[in-house]
Amino acid sequence: MSKCNTYSSRIFEQLPEMFYDQEPNDGTNYIKMLGRKNNQRIYKWVQKNYVRENDITYKYKVLVPSANGCGALGEVLTTPLIGEPLIGFTETFISIGLVDTREEAEAILKYVKSKFARTMLGALKITQHNTSEKWKYVPLQDFTSQSDIDWSQSVAEIDRQLYKKYGLADNEIEFIETHVKEMV
Repeated sequence: MSKCNTYSSRIFEQLPEMFYDQEPNDGTNYIKMLGRKNNQRIYKWVQKNYVRENDITYKYKVLVPSANGCGALGEVLTTPLIGEPLIGFTETFISIGLVDTREEAEAILKYVKSKFARTMLGALKITQHNTSEKWKYVPLQDFTSQSDIDWSQSVAEIDRQLYKKYGLADNEIEFIETHVKEMV
């Protein structure tokens, strides 16, 4: 779980002269940045030398809002998305996983959408705040093709695999299935 601490949530409004709506074709290297403006997700371009480079810059990751919902158990997360290499983000988002391949990022995205993971998230997320600390009880997984979970399956099938992996009883599975909303 990582948080891009380079830019505040309001940086697009605070320093608009640093950001471009489209990548300039001036020979300078730019990084695409995901943020929010006027309550909408938007991408802007910023010169690469203004970004503190780290693993987040060069890896695939899944981005989720750092504030979401009201903290109800199993609530749907606001559209998580895959952040590709050379895509940064403001503090409006947190990232989950730093992986080398798009396939691993797609597996992480399915995991984040699973009822199992969101139930575990709900153990600590009791407000809208979706900080990395709230994910403490969501078990880490192997998202590669060598995993004991077949990530090529549907989210519902991945949930069944996770229930089995963690030895959930029938009544626990029934509780999750009836109290946690499905994400597509």
